[in-house]
Formats: sequence, C-alpha cells, structure tokens
Amino acid sequence: MATVTTAAVAIPSFTGLKAAKAKTITSAKSSSPAAPLVLPRLSAKASMRDFGVAVAATAASAMLASNAMAVEVLLGGGDGSLVFEPSKFTVSAGEKIVFKNNAGFPHNVIFDEDEVPSGVDVSKISMNEEDLLNSAGETYVVTLTEKGDYSFYCAPHQGAGMVGKVTVN
Repeated sequence: MATVTTAAVAIPSFTGLKAAKAKTITSAKSSSPAAPLVLPRLSAKASMRDFGVAVAATAASAMLASNAMAVEVLLGGGDGSLVFEPSKFTVSAGEKIVFKNNAGFPHNVIFDEDEVPSGVDVSKISMNEEDLLNSAGETYVVTLTEKGDYSFYCAPHQGAGMVGKVTVN
C-alpha cells in the first residue's frame, strides 16, 4: 500500500494586538451633562516579515493539502532494480497517481487491457507505448475513477518483471 506523507505547517499569529489607552469622548452638542463615552482603542502591530511568513505558510499548507490526495510511485528502485515502488497499492476513486521516473530508465506506464475493470479504455489511462520517460524526475500522472483492480507494466521492462497493481476503492 502506498503511503502519503503530510507535514504540519505552523502559521504565525499576530500577537502584537494590544489595547491602547482608552479615549474619552464627550458630546459638545448636548446641553445636559452626560456621562462621557469611553471607547477602548486597539492597535495591530505586525511586521511585513510576519505578514510574509503567514502568506508563505498558508500557500505551503494549500500545496500540501492538494498533494495529500496523490500517491507517488517510483519507476525503478533506488538500487537500480527494474521495479515499481510500491508495486501494489490502493487509492480512492479520483485520487491522482504520480508515476515518477527514478532509476534504470527509460520507462513508461501501460495498463493491461485484460486486467482493468470492465468498460475502462486503457488507451485513455496509459502512456503511448512509444513514449518514454527518459530522465530522472520525469512524471506521468493518471487519475482512475472506476473502482476495481488495474494491472500495469513498463513496456521496455515487462519481461524483467517490472509490473504493478493498483486497487481503486
């Protein structure tokens, strides 16, 4: 099963909010003596640096949240082996799968037409068999919406055992 790693991001608060000296307001229009109106004053004290940090932290949180709904599968093991890492995993319907070229390239991702849920057109979810990811870090992203089991392989390395399986819940 694939793991998704998330990170916590602390967003600084504006702790410089403080009460200032209260201001007394009296009405000059009134002929009768009235109690003065006392209004508290608040002032915000935050530097542009604090504001910039808050904006950056908010953007980072949004990016992490969007990436939390994606599973990354490496094409080629860290030791140079011809494998998908992980080779078996589960995702939710509609969750992105990011196949990322890692080692032993060139690679591609082809879904086996005989081992996908009924009615799924593998040409819409597979890479073109002639297309290859040739460099480390190149990616192929697919989103599977039909529930069931999908088998996939790397065309250049299928004979070497570079195959995988994803279950969509």
